Amino acid sequence: MGMALVVYVFAAVLMLDAGLKQTLVSTGEADNMVVTRQGSVTEVQSSVDRSQANIVTQFPEVATNLEALASRETVVLVNLKKRETGRPSNVVIRGLDHQGIKMRRQVQVIDGRLFRQGSNEIMVGQATAKQFANMTIGESVRFGGRDWRIVGHFDGGRSGFDNEIWADGEILRQSFRRTTYSSVIVRLMDPGQADVFRSRIEDDPRLPLKAKTERQYYEDQSETLSRFIRILGLTLTVIFSIGAVIGATITMQAAVAT
Repeated sequence: MGMALVVYVFAAVLMLDAGLKQTLVSTGEADNMVVTRQGSVTEVQSSVDRSQANIVTQFPEVATNLEALASRETVVLVNLKKRETGRPSNVVIRGLDHQGIKMRRQVQVIDGRLFRQGSNEIMVGQATAKQFANMTIGESVRFGGRDWRIVGHFDGGRSGFDNEIWADGEILRQSFRRTTYSSVIVRLMDPGQADVFRSRIEDDPRLPLKAKTERQYYEDQSETLSRFIRILGLTLTVIFSIGAVIGATITMQAAVAT
């Protein structure tokens, strides 16, 4: 029984690790680049000012359609109540515009509609809608000193976006008193120009920024979380293994004594 528990825990850790990697890696697009501040690990920690964002979006590698295909985004964490327990838990709120939504090809509105730009309307990823309270279309949730009305649910295509809430970027920045962006997402004319685009940023003294392909960015995010899960899982496995060995030893000694 003890060894069966050890095997179960170890298998559960491996499945959780694999599922996490698959979810985060599938979040990225091959021709999108994520630009964040040097030294930051996540978008939440990053800060890109408006002048820097303007420079980045004018680079010749960036695809255009009358204007640059780019999305200036703000990402914050808020606490909202879980549906089942009522306890608060972190939710990622992403501020962007309709351009940013179009750049995520895997995202589809499955109920309701897009938020109106310049409004307090929000869209909720389907995983968040299932896990958190008051996420029905027409209901409102409060964060950043405002009430936000839910107007749509979206399917992130089994990506990490399923666990986010999307709002208008400018309104979100006003609510959280932000004057900078968390990241700039740009679409490249050719995915093969990723290294050229990255070098252009690294060589520009005006830009204390870094750039990664969207897939690489989320792969790196998954590796950080994956490492934590593996360490935690291996620790639990070792503890249960020791317990199983001790239990087997006690049982054997008791049998011999009898």
